[in-house]
Parts: sequence; structure tokens; C-alpha cells
Amino acid sequence: MALDPLYLFVFAGLFSPGPNVILLTASGARFGFRRTLPHVAGVVVGVGITSGLTALGIGALLLELPWLATTLRILAAGWILWMAWTLVTAARQPDGRAGHRPFTFVEAVLFQWVNPKVWAVALAAASGYAAGLGPWGEALRLSTAFSGINLFVCLFWSFAGSLLAWLLASERAWRIFMGGMALALAVSAGMVVL
Repeated sequence: MALDPLYLFVFAGLFSPGPNVILLTASGARFGFRRTLPHVAGVVVGVGITSGLTALGIGALLLELPWLATTLRILAAGWILWMAWTLVTAARQPDGRAGHRPFTFVEAVLFQWVNPKVWAVALAAASGYAAGLGPWGEALRLSTAFSGINLFVCLFWSFAGSLLAWLLASERAWRIFMGGMALALAVSAGMVVL
């Protein structure tokens, strides 16, 4: 039995750097692996919901209503830039204030609604790797593929970030790392609106 090409496509789309990868790596470095797990779970659930809804036709709706897609892109760019700012201003020792804690489960789920990379990968998967099932079958197929693969992707990047923490012992190393993560997020925000 051959491996469904959908899985390879989803893995490549979700493993490559984007807002989730950047935020999970930074969260792992800043807060540790264990405290980042609610963020991981929220991304996994949110990506599954988004991809399932794409298969049910929301992706087609976004293509049909350009004003809605533009609104989502502007919201996404704004949110991503705000997150980039929180990384630039992140203290080495989090103090518990808003922006100084990991994403909650709900925040991570909600972020997927404006995460342009997730929408792009889900739209491409729904249109390019359909299995000829009915809408609900395709939605279930996409959501389980996205969530299942993304669980391992998110765990990998969060754990990698937590391993980086020991390399970021100096204030200078910390600032360089967080500045790099913030710059990567800002670039992704720019790509959203172009």
C-alpha cells in the first residue's frame, strides 16, 4: 500500500517555517517545552478545524469573496506584527503579564483562523489532493491528516526551542534569537498582505 501523497504535502507545508513554527520555537525557548504544550494543542486542534472547514467549502467562499479574504489578510498581518513586537520586547525571565506567557489553548486555536500559511496549505491540499469522497469525508480526511501530522511538527519545534534555551544564556544571545524570530514573523506578515 502506497503512502497517500497528501501526507507528504501536509508535512512539507506545516514543517517549513511559518508563523506557527516561529512562535512555537520561540515559546519553547522562552517558557520551556511543558509550558508550551497548551499552545501546541491549540495549534493542532485549530489547524484541524481550519483544514476541515476548507474541505467543506469555506476555502471556496474566501476565493469567491475577495473582500473577506482581504479582511482576513489584514487581521493576520496585524496580529503577526503584534506577536513580532512581543518577541522583540520579550524579557528573558517571563513575569506573567499578558504577552509574557505562552499562548493559551484558545489563543492558539483562534490564531489559526487568521494564519495565512494554514489557509494556503489547506486550500492547496483540498484542491490538489482530494480523494473523491463526499464533503464530510474530505473534511474528516483533511482534518485528521493536518492534526495528526501537525502534532508531531509542533512537538518537534517546541522541543527544539526548549533545547535552544541553554544556548541563550547570555542577554546578547537571547536578544539576537528573539530579534531573529521577530524579524521572521514580520517578514511573514509582509508576505500576507502582498
